[in-house]
Formats: sequence, structure tokens, C-alpha cells
Amino acid sequence: MPSSQPVTTPITRLTAKKRPAVRYAILLLALFCTLLVAAQAWNAWTARQSRLAEHAAATSNMAGALAAQAESAIRIVDTVLSSVVEHVEHDGLAPASAERLRQHMRQMVASTEELHGLFVYGADGSWRVTSLDRAVDGNNADREYFQYHLNNEGRGVHIGTPIRSRSSGEWVLPISRRLEHADGSFAGVALGTIRLDYFADLYDSFDVGREGVILLALDNATMVYRRPFNEKLIGSNIAAGPIFQLYRTRGPVGTEMLRSKVDGVVRLYSYRHLGDLPLIVATAQSKQDILAEWQKSTLLMSAVTVVVVLLLVGVGMRLVRQIIIRDELEHELLIAKEHLQDRNRELTVLATNDGLTGIANRRHLEDTLRLELNRAARSGEPVSMILMDVDFFKKYNDRYGHVAGDDCLRQVAAALRNGLGRPTDLAARYGGEEFAVVLPGTGQVGARYVAERLRLAIMDLGVAHADNPPGVATISAGVCTLHATPAATGDPEAFVRQADALLYRAKATGRNRVCSDLDQTDAAPAPSLAI
Repeated sequence: MPSSQPVTTPITRLTAKKRPAVRYAILLLALFCTLLVAAQAWNAWTARQSRLAEHAAATSNMAGALAAQAESAIRIVDTVLSSVVEHVEHDGLAPASAERLRQHMRQMVASTEELHGLFVYGADGSWRVTSLDRAVDGNNADREYFQYHLNNEGRGVHIGTPIRSRSSGEWVLPISRRLEHADGSFAGVALGTIRLDYFADLYDSFDVGREGVILLALDNATMVYRRPFNEKLIGSNIAAGPIFQLYRTRGPVGTEMLRSKVDGVVRLYSYRHLGDLPLIVATAQSKQDILAEWQKSTLLMSAVTVVVVLLLVGVGMRLVRQIIIRDELEHELLIAKEHLQDRNRELTVLATNDGLTGIANRRHLEDTLRLELNRAARSGEPVSMILMDVDFFKKYNDRYGHVAGDDCLRQVAAALRNGLGRPTDLAARYGGEEFAVVLPGTGQVGARYVAERLRLAIMDLGVAHADNPPGVATISAGVCTLHATPAATGDPEAFVRQADALLYRAKATGRNRVCSDLDQTDAAPAPSLAI
């Protein structure tokens, strides 16, 4: 009978082959998307670093330009101031000399944009000469710059802390020099002032962004001016601020991204110390302003990358889905093919095997016999055939019934199948209670021996048969052998007729025996026998 067990090995093998393809497709898609995202991230990072580097160079250059401008302005004021000091110390402050000095000072202020005013104070702090149109009564001995020159003998220029002018009320930066008598004693102070608005106008001409900063400070951390302007910060101490922290570690020039102590904004700061002048100029752009354009472009490119990745994922998943669907279809087709093959095998078995006994049927017997006769004709080997039937089987059915008769036939068929020693030998049900055995490559003696062995095996079954003289089921058999040649291939029908004639001879001579073409007897088989 055909096997009913499902065939799973090919299906498992197919799945093992196909699943890696799906995994590889997913891995390739993930790798491509990862590389795309990584490339975009790398481009964004390098663009960010490049933009920061460009602005670092720009702010450094701007700080240098502002430092040069501030130093130039102070040098100009100091040059004018030096001429005033020389005039006072050489010509004195007699009325005529003082008038000439006042006119000179007015001319210098008028022709020098940076100057707010020029002043000469006596040793007691009183106003002696001024570039103002009107005289001012007062005393400036309390000013920081006056006290500095009073207590220091140095003749160099001194830049003081920002103050409000007592003559105009404006915020000014005092630039001063010491006046001395011929004996070197303190004679007063020559003062030149620069309006802080001058720095405001200058700094407003530079674009440092919405949250950018430009500041001018003394190197003792005293704020002179800061853009955006905040009057409260003038003169304040910014030693704890980022510029002076950087100045203390980097020296006279530096650039760094730092957080402001004033407003907490992160900025890219660049500063310059003004040579031998006690001033520091710094400029800064906020990190947000610097990266604003980069953020917009990065956001746009990131959005494009996300869309591309989503499209790739969508297309890739669709492709993977198609692979899975194809896999499933092939899987189902393979299952269907296996089922069809199983069904075909079942049909083949049904077509070639006897439904009752499970051994070959008559059609299979005839095909096999024809095939073996042709093979024997080519090889020259003999072919033998045993034709047999169960003795008195009709009586067996009449006594025991057809169900018992069918069981008897099944036992006889099993004995025949088990009694054959070679896989090439074939046992078949010829019809009713008749059976046949084909023995390829077997001569007369061997075939007779096999027939006798099968007859005894069936007797040994011990199937009770009261209407048979031995008391058990037996068989009668006819054995014939054919030696075919290429010129004369054996006729299957004639071969069967010869075996059938020998079977009838066995029945006619007493049953439960084997007759073969080796037997030397002239007994002719009866045309019909009672069975």
C-alpha cells in the first residue's frame, strides 16, 4: 500500500533557502538606509564644523579690526594730548599762553572726530584750560584719573574708567597724562575724552547678528562699552565673564565658544588686547545665529533624507513582501506537487497492484513479463514463470464464505511475496484464486526449486480447508522457462499459455504439486477441471 506520511523534507529545504534571501534583502535595505542617514549626518556635521570654523575666523578678523580701530583712536587722542602737555610744560599757563592753548585745543577737538574734549587741570584739581566754549567752575581732584597721576610719577598715557562728563553729561572715556613742574613735582593733569557714542557708532556698523556682542573693556575687567548698549553695565566688573576667563588662560588673543555671564547666551567669542594699551576689544556671535542657516538647510536635507528613507523602506518592504509571497506560493506549490506526487504514486499503486492482496495485478504482471522477455532477448539470460492457483478454492468459499476466502487469498499472496528472495522477482495475482511469479535470470532448475519452496510455504500457513485432502489450503503450480534471443523474442501470451498448460497438468495429476517443463511425462492436461 502507498505510504500516507507527508513529505516535508523538500519543503524544509526550500524554506531554508528562501528565508535567508528575505533576511539578506532586509539587511541590505537596512544597511543602505543606515549608510544614507550616516552620510547625511556626516555631511551635516562637517557643514556645521565648517560654518563654525568660518565664523571663528570672521569673528577673529573682526576683533582684530575693532582693536586696530580703537587703538588708532586712542593713539590719535594721546598724540593730541602729548602736544598739550608739551605746550603747558614749555609755555606755562599765563593768560596769553593759556588763551593760545585753548584755541589750539578747540582746533584739535574740531578736527579730530574721536575727541570729545580737551582739559587741563591744576595741581589742586581746578579747571585751568578747556576746549569748551564756556568756562566751567569745578574741581576734578576726585576723579580716578586725577588721583592716578597724583599718586604715580609715570609720564605715560593713562586710560581711566568711563565717567559722565561734568561739562556735557555724556559718558566719556578719559585719556590723560601727568603734568610736572621743572623740578618733576606734580603740576596737574592733561585730559582728553572720547565719547562712548563714538564706539557705539563704530560698533553699530558691524553685523554680529541678532544676539551678537561687541565690547570694549579695560584689562582690569572694567567694562567700557558693550553692544547692545546697557548703561548699567558701564564701569561694571566683568572679571567673571567668559572673555576674561579666556584671557587669563589664552593670553592676548583668543577665540572660543562660551556662555555669557550677562545674559546666559552661548556665543563664539574672539578678543584682542590692544598692544601696550590696557584695553581689550571682543566680538561675539551667538551660536544660534551662526547655526541658524545651517539648521534650516540641515532640517530641509534631513526631511528629504527621511522621505527618501521612508520611500526606500516602503519599496523595500514591498519587495520583501513580494519575496515572502513568492516564497509562500512556491511553498504551497511544492506542497501541492508533493501531494500530487503522492496521489500519483497512490494511483500508480492502484493501477499496478491488486486491491485485495496488495501484490502486483495482472496488468503489472503482463508489463513486467514483456519487459523481462525483451531484456532476456538482449542479454541471453533465461526467464521463468510460475503460474499457480489455490486448490478447491470454490469449495473453500462455499464452506467458509467469501470473507474467509478473501483472507485466504491475502495470506497466500503474503506468503508468495515473502517467499521471493530477490527484488527483481515479481509476485502477482493473475485473476480469482490464480497467482503468478516472474523470475528474471532464473533457469529451469532454479524456477522449479522456487515453486516447490512457495508451495511448502503456503502449506505451512495452516489455513484450514476441510474440502482439500491435506486439510489445509494448498496450491498447484506450473513452471516454464524461456530462453529468448535477439532474433526470436519470446511471446508473453504463448509463455503464459505454456505455464498454464503445466498448471493444468499439476491439477490433473493430483493437485498440491508442481509441474515444470523438466518433467518427462506425456500426460496431457484436461481441457477443464473441477476446482
